[in-house]
Amino acid sequence: MITLCKACGTSYEVTAGHPQSCPICEDERQYVPASGQAWITPSELRAGHTNKWRQLAPGLLSVETVPNFAIGQRAIIVQSEEGNILWDCIPHFDDATQAIITALGGLKAIAISHPHYYSTMQDWAAAFDAPIYLHADDKKWIQRDSPYIHLWEGETLDLNSHVQLLRLGGHFAGGSVLLHKAENGVLLSGDIIQVAPGAGSVSFMWSYPNMLPLSAPTVAAIAHRLKDVRFNALYGAFEGKNIPENAADIVRQSARKYIECIERR
Repeated sequence: MITLCKACGTSYEVTAGHPQSCPICEDERQYVPASGQAWITPSELRAGHTNKWRQLAPGLLSVETVPNFAIGQRAIIVQSEEGNILWDCIPHFDDATQAIITALGGLKAIAISHPHYYSTMQDWAAAFDAPIYLHADDKKWIQRDSPYIHLWEGETLDLNSHVQLLRLGGHFAGGSVLLHKAENGVLLSGDIIQVAPGAGSVSFMWSYPNMLPLSAPTVAAIAHRLKDVRFNALYGAFEGKNIPENAADIVRQSARKYIECIERR
C-alpha cells in the first residue's frame, strides 16, 4: 500500500497502517506540522484534488495540483524531438494526467532537483517506463526504492543534446537545476534558486519554511558554477515564479547582494 505525507507529499510503501514518522519532515529543512504528522492515500488525494496545466513557453508545460497539497510545487514538462522530460514531480498522479502526457508522447526521462520533490516519482516512472535521474549525494533521502532510479554523480549530466542537469548544491548537497539550451537558454531551478516576489531577484536558502540561510561561501560557489552558463529565462518551483528575461544577470546580481547582506556585521 502507498501512503503520502500530507506535509511534504513524500510517498511511502507500507504493509499496514501509516509510517511512524516522515524523515523528510523531521529534517531541519522541512518541518513536522504543529498538529502532528498526517497521512493520505493516493485514492483519497484523487477524490478531492485535480491537476491543472499551463503553457509557460513554447515546449514548456507546467502541471500543479489544485487545491494546493503539501509543499505545492509544480512539475514542468520539457518537450523536445528527443523525448519529453519531466522536471521535478508532484504527489498527485491521476488518469487524466497520464492520458495527457501519453498524448504528448510520454516521458523519456524524469529529473528532480532535490528530495522535497521526490513525492510519487516512482509511480510516474512506472507509468511511462521512464528512468529517474537523482544526484547520488542525496540518495539517503530516497524513501521508496524503484528500479527506475538512476543515481548520477559529478557536476553535470546530459539528458539529451539540448538538456543538461547541473549540480549546484546549497539547499541540498545534490541540489540540481535543469538547463534547456534551446534559443537563448532556459534554467529550471526548483527552489535551489528561489524566485522572489516581483521576479526581479532570487534568493538561496538552506531551509525555506524555517528561514535558515546558506553561508556566503556556499552562495558564492553556486554563482561561480553558473558563471559561464548561458540562459535568459528562469522558471522556479511555484506558480508565477518566472523570470522571462535577463535571468542570468538577475541571478548573479542577487548572489552578490546576498553575500553582501550575509557578511554585514
